[in-house]
Amino acid sequence: MLSDVEIAQGAAMRPIAEVADGLGISPEYLEPYGRYKAKVSLGVRSSLADRRNGHYVVVTAITPTPLGEGKTLTTIGLGQALRASGRSAFSCIRQPSLGPVFGIKGGAAGGGYSQVLPMVDLNLHLTGDAHAVTAAHNLCAAFVDNALHHRSGVDLDPYAVTWRRVLDVSDRALRGNVVGLGGRTGGVPRETGWDITAASELMAVLALAEDLADLRARIGRIVVGTSRDGRAVTTEDLKVAGAMTVLMKDAIMPNLLQDTEGGPVFVHAGPFGNIAHGNSSIIADRIALKLAEFVVTEAGFGADMGLEKFINIKCRASGLRPDCAVLVCTVRALKAHSGRFDVKPGRPLDPGLLAEDLDALEAGMPNLVKQIENVRSFGIPVVVAVNRFPSDTDAEHELVRAHAKSAGAADAVSHTMHADGGRGGLELAEAVAKASKEVSQVRFTYPDDESVQAKIESIARRIYGADGVDFAEEVERKIAQFSAMGFGRLPVCMAKTHLSLSHDARLKGRPRDWRLPVSDIRLSAGAGFLYALCGDIMTMPGLPSRPAGESMDIDAEGTVVGLF
Repeated sequence: MLSDVEIAQGAAMRPIAEVADGLGISPEYLEPYGRYKAKVSLGVRSSLADRRNGHYVVVTAITPTPLGEGKTLTTIGLGQALRASGRSAFSCIRQPSLGPVFGIKGGAAGGGYSQVLPMVDLNLHLTGDAHAVTAAHNLCAAFVDNALHHRSGVDLDPYAVTWRRVLDVSDRALRGNVVGLGGRTGGVPRETGWDITAASELMAVLALAEDLADLRARIGRIVVGTSRDGRAVTTEDLKVAGAMTVLMKDAIMPNLLQDTEGGPVFVHAGPFGNIAHGNSSIIADRIALKLAEFVVTEAGFGADMGLEKFINIKCRASGLRPDCAVLVCTVRALKAHSGRFDVKPGRPLDPGLLAEDLDALEAGMPNLVKQIENVRSFGIPVVVAVNRFPSDTDAEHELVRAHAKSAGAADAVSHTMHADGGRGGLELAEAVAKASKEVSQVRFTYPDDESVQAKIESIARRIYGADGVDFAEEVERKIAQFSAMGFGRLPVCMAKTHLSLSHDARLKGRPRDWRLPVSDIRLSAGAGFLYALCGDIMTMPGLPSRPAGESMDIDAEGTVVGLF
C-alpha cells in the first residue's frame, strides 16, 4: 500500500471554495489560504442561526499504545462513511503540533484513504494559528519580565511567576533555564523554562472561547503569578491582554479543509492532551453542527483522558451534549494491555502482536470493558469501532465484539477505512446513526460546588479505578489558596500519562489496588480550569535518537518527501 503522504499527494482535491459552496457557506464568510484551505469567519453563524443542530458524535478510544490506534483515522473515515451512506457529515479535529511531527509520533491527519488534505499543510504550519499562539504567549512573557525590570505597579513577585515561554518544537534543552543574565540592562535574573506551544494556556483558551469577545475576556483572566502580598496578577494587570488578543484575532476562525473523498473537515486549535483538555474548538463544532446532519469530533487520548475532559470541561463550557460516542480499539492494542508485549515507538512490533493469540487478547480485554464503563458513566450510548489490520483474524474480532456487547456497548463494528476509505466503514456508519437516535442523558462526573479535592477523588475512583488519592502537602496548600481566590468552583483537568488508566505508564489493562498521587496543582484561570499533576508530566518533549525530521526533505519541484 502507498504511504500516507503518497496517497495524499495523489488525491484529487476540490477547490476549497467549492467545498464551502457545497455546505452553503457564502464567499463573504470565506478567507482562502491558497486554493485548498480557508478560514471561515465567525460571521457565518448569524446566517445559520435558524438551522437545527445535527447529531453530535465524539470519537474516543481505549488506552492507546505509544503507536496510537487510529482515532483520527476513525474520525475522518466515519465522516466519509456517513456521507457514503447518504447522510451529510462534517469532521472536526485538533491541529497537530510540530513537536510530534518532527519527533516520533507523526502527524495527526488520519491515515491511508481516510485522512485530511492537504496533509502536508495540515502538519506543517497550516494557517499559522500555532504561531499566533506562540507570539501572543511570549509577548506576555516579555511583559512579565519587563514589569519585574521596571518594578511597575503590579508588584509581581519574581519567585511566584508561573508564566513560562513556549515554542512549537520539541527541545529538551529549554525545559529549565535562567533569564535576565545580561547585566543591569538584561532584566531580573530568575529561573524559568519553556513548554511546547500546545501546552500554552492560550491554546486551551482558543479551544474553549465562544467568540472574539469571549477570547478577549478569557485572555484578560489569565493569571501569570502573584504579587508579594499573595494577590493574583493577571494579563489585564500587566496591560497586555489586548495586544495578545490582537495577535490571535485570525486564529479564532476555524480552518476549513477536506478529506480524501472531498468531504468537509474543520481543523481548529490544538491544546495539549495532558495538562489541557485535548479537544478541538467549541467554535468549530458549533458551526459544523449547523451545516451537517452529523458532526464527528475527536477527543484526545483514551476515554479516561480526552472524553472525561470533553464532558467535564468542554461540554460544561459549551452547553453542547453528544448523542453518541465511538470507542476506537485495535486487536494489537488489547493484546499489549495483557502486559505480555513491550511496544516502543520506532521499533519493530513484537511478532506475537501480529499472530493470532486469543489468550493474550482475552487478558487485555479488561481495558476495553473499563473504557466502555467510563463512556456509559457519562450517560452516552457507545459504539466500539475496531480498526482492522491485515494481520488480524476473524476469531479475534469476534472476541472483541462479544466482550464489547457484554460490557454494554450499543454495537461493536470492525472497519477497513484505512484501506478502503468511507466504503470500509459503512457498517460503522449505520451503527452510529442508530445509536445517535437513542436517548443520551449526559452526566458530569462531579458538580461545580464540590471541593477541588472531591472532584479529583471522583475522577480517580470513578474513571481511573483508583482506591483513593494521595495529595501532597503543597497541593493542599495551593488548593486552599486557589479556593480563597475564588477558583474553587472550576472544573479539574487531570494531567497524567495517557498510556495507562493509572498515573504509571507501566500498569497496563485495568490496574487494581492502587492510589493516585497528586504532586502539584496549577491554575488556568483564562481557560477556566485547575490542572492537577499526577506523576511526571513533560510539558516540553524531547526529540528521540532518530527524529522523524531526519527522513524529511523537499525536491526541486517543491514536493515534500519523507513525511509519513
